[in-house]
Amino acid sequence: MSGSGKRKRDDGEEAEMEAIVWQTPANPPEPRDYIFRSGRRYVRPYYFEFISHAKKRWAGKTIVDLFAEEFKGRSYDYYVSAVKCGRIRVDDKMVDTSYVVQSSQKISHFLHRHEPPVLAGDVLVLQNEADILTVYKPASVPVHPCGQYRKNTVVGILQAEHGLAPLYPVHRLDRLVSGLLIFAKSADKADFLRQQVEAGLLQKEYIAKVIGVFPEKEVVIDANICYNAREGRSFVEINDSCIDKAFKGKTACTKFTQINTNGKYSLVLCKPVTGRTHQIRVHLQCAGHPIANDMLYLSEDVPSRSANGVGADRAASRTCKPPMSNSHKDDSFAEDSASEEFSIDPMCTNCPNLPPKGYDEDEEGIWLHCVRYSGPAWSPPCGPPSYEVVHSLFRCLDSLGS
Repeated sequence: MSGSGKRKRDDGEEAEMEAIVWQTPANPPEPRDYIFRSGRRYVRPYYFEFISHAKKRWAGKTIVDLFAEEFKGRSYDYYVSAVKCGRIRVDDKMVDTSYVVQSSQKISHFLHRHEPPVLAGDVLVLQNEADILTVYKPASVPVHPCGQYRKNTVVGILQAEHGLAPLYPVHRLDRLVSGLLIFAKSADKADFLRQQVEAGLLQKEYIAKVIGVFPEKEVVIDANICYNAREGRSFVEINDSCIDKAFKGKTACTKFTQINTNGKYSLVLCKPVTGRTHQIRVHLQCAGHPIANDMLYLSEDVPSRSANGVGADRAASRTCKPPMSNSHKDDSFAEDSASEEFSIDPMCTNCPNLPPKGYDEDEEGIWLHCVRYSGPAWSPPCGPPSYEVVHSLFRCLDSLGS
C-alpha cells in the first residue's frame, strides 16, 4: 500500500521481530480504504501506531497499569502481552511489564486497527472557495479523527474522495448530528473565523425533534453546564453545584423556539448563545423536552460507560437504523470487495469474529471482520506479523483498489 513505512527493531531483539509495514497519520486516506455495504461505510482494517507523551498523572505507574486504567477497551492480559511483544514501547524501546513510566516519555502502541462503521451518506461539498470550504455532514460521522475514528471522519472522507487537505474546522458538530460545516484551508483563516464566532458575528442554528409539546413562546435556558470527559456526558448545574462534585460548571445559554408540533413531538429551533459540549442536548433535557432519539439524555439515570470502555453515545447509535444509501457508490463492488479475505492478527481484539467495543452481539453482522488469510503463516504467536505476511495483506488490498 502506498505511503506505508517499515518499523525497524533495535539491535539484539529477537530475530522473529522483523520489520513490518504500518500506517501513520502521514498516510492520507484513499478511496480504496472504504467498503460500502447495506447503507454503511466501513474502513478496511489496517496497522497503525498510536504515539503520545506521558501525562503527569501517568508518571509513577507501571506501563501495564497505565494502559489498563486509561484505555479500558482492552483487557489487562492484552496489555501484558502487548508489552512483552514490543507492541507497546517507551521511547521506542521494549520494556518489561513492571517498567515505571516517567512524565513526558514517548509512549507508542502498535496495533491492528478496526474503525466502527458509519452511515454511508455522502459528505456533500456545497461551496468550495479559495480559503473556505462548506460541506454537509451526515449523521453518525465524526468531524475529525478522535477515539476509534480516523478515516471514517468528515476530514478523512473529504481527503480520500475529493483530495481536499489540509482542512481546519471552524466549528464542530456532534457525531450523531447532521448539518453544515465550515472548514478553513489555512490556520490563519480558521483563527479569523473562530474569532468571528466567539464575537457573535457568526451564529449557529439547529433544528431538533423533541419529545412533547414545546411551549409556543421563546424559552431561554440559562444554566451552567458541567462536562465529564471520561463519561462523555454533560450535566446542568443545580443550586450552584454539579452532580459530580469534581467538575465546575461553565456558563451556558440557549434560546429555543417552537416551529411546530403534532401533540407528541415538536420541532424546535435552537440558538446557542454559548458553545458548551452537548449544550443543546442537556438544555433540552433540563427544559423537560429531550431530543426524541437521544438515548444519552432521555433519562437522568444513565449507567457508567467509561468503566466498560463503551462510548457515551453508543446507546443512541444502536437505535439508528441506516437508510439504504442513495450514494453514487457501486454496491455490487462493495459486496464483492467485502468478501475478500484479510489477514488475522493474533493479538487483535477485533480479529476474527469480535465486534468493536460497545456494540451488541446482535449487531455483529454489521461489522467488517478479518477472516483467515491463506498466505504465509504468522511469526511468533504473540508477536507482530512478519514483513512478508503484511506485504501479502497490502498486495491483497491493492488488488481490490485497482
